[in-house]
Amino acid sequence: MKILAVCGMGFGSSMVLRMTIESVLKEMGVKATVATSDIGSAKSESADVIVTSSEFAPLLKDKGVPILEIKNYVDKEEMRQKLSSVLSA
Repeated sequence: MKILAVCGMGFGSSMVLRMTIESVLKEMGVKATVATSDIGSAKSESADVIVTSSEFAPLLKDKGVPILEIKNYVDKEEMRQKLSSVLSA
């Protein structure tokens, strides 16, 4: 499974998202690759799940994969709930 963490520029917020995602996945015992991307590049990258803000989610809706909108990038409980919703499907 590949999870793509997306922010505007591809390094600041997406790195925070990546660290939170990896931490939660480890706690859940789930193995996945987590990559970071800027919004422009994300449109052409492949992924099984995209994690981003509500600001960028509408720009990625045509990707045809689950898009998780995260409000607080460091909130592990929010991340766990959102990831669980797609991992259990």
